[in-house]
Amino acid sequence: MLKMIDKNAIRVARHYRQRKNIAGTQERPRLNVYRSTSHIYAQVIDDTVGNTLVAASTLDAEIKGKIEGKNKVEQAALVGELIGARAKAKGVTKVVFDRGGYLYTGRVAALADGARKSGLDF
Repeated sequence: MLKMIDKNAIRVARHYRQRKNIAGTQERPRLNVYRSTSHIYAQVIDDTVGNTLVAASTLDAEIKGKIEGKNKVEQAALVGELIGARAKAKGVTKVVFDRGGYLYTGRVAALADGARKSGLDF
């Protein structure tokens, strides 16, 4: 009998391996990405105190009207631009990118490019 591969367990293990070397500070908080099958979420986190400074997702009312008719990669780019704008409003310009164990391609890369486009540096 064949075993099913648990892709999420592999992703979580990859994320734990990655998080050993990535931590957000007050000067450079961590930009974390979570990707579900239908939505994408991003948070800027200060790990020294465990606070989420800003967050954005495809469920936000601010971009809900803009994502109509766009594919998931374009939606992720809009979320990246929104998280970048919100972070700049809070005074955050430099972040550490935490891709959450996902491969840096597709929606994750589009979110990162959108955040860079709005002025975040990582």
